[in-house]
Amino acid sequence: MPQVPAATRALRVLRFLAGQPTPVPLERISHAVGIPRSSAYHLLAAMAEEGFVVHLAEERRYGLGVAAFEVATGYARQEPLARLARRPLAALVDRTGESAHLAVMHGRDVLYVLEERAPGRPPLVTDVGVRLPAHLTASGRAMLAALPAAQVRALYPDRTAFVQRHGNGPASPSALRAVLTETRQRGWAVEDGEVTPGLASVAAAVLDHNGHPVAGVALTFAAGGTTDLAPRVRAAADALSARLA
Repeated sequence: MPQVPAATRALRVLRFLAGQPTPVPLERISHAVGIPRSSAYHLLAAMAEEGFVVHLAEERRYGLGVAAFEVATGYARQEPLARLARRPLAALVDRTGESAHLAVMHGRDVLYVLEERAPGRPPLVTDVGVRLPAHLTASGRAMLAALPAAQVRALYPDRTAFVQRHGNGPASPSALRAVLTETRQRGWAVEDGEVTPGLASVAAAVLDHNGHPVAGVALTFAAGGTTDLAPRVRAAADALSARLA
């Protein structure tokens, strides 16, 4: 069955690219997978058409595409991650008195998979199953900041990739880069009124053993509240990363 070898080669390409810190040239992929350069070229072209690979023409390199990222986060959306995160999120709520949630990336959105609501706090839009634009949420920004720049460019190539909820937040690739640079320098992400007026959030990314962001842990509180909560969110995300690894 000719489909089996082709599928095997495609999976080997995905596995190889997933283990690289940056996009790589065609020759390295051809050598790693063990197929001729011409065969690797046609295979990568087909994978790029389906979104599993992105071709950075100016750099003459290939990296993982959005479709590969969605498949990877599909595992994160399964029950194992929610089961691992439930107790740390409950403990975070107990320590801070604020509502916490766990989200994963889904294309340019975040998908909320777990919420622990603090007693007496107002209901949030981040119910389980809700999707929101990643570039506006603290959870999304935390995960985007942990991605390679090439993958962020693939997700947000131009202004048409940006949507707004209340007229706030980055609306261009350059504005998003500035937000993500601040996020990396700070060590956690913030948003203030960009998702829901009057509410703010801080979040940190949960990383797998390859340093890839699989989820974001966040706390939401009244706008103007203290950001002293951020180190606790960072600690909870780090603890969950350690459990995943």
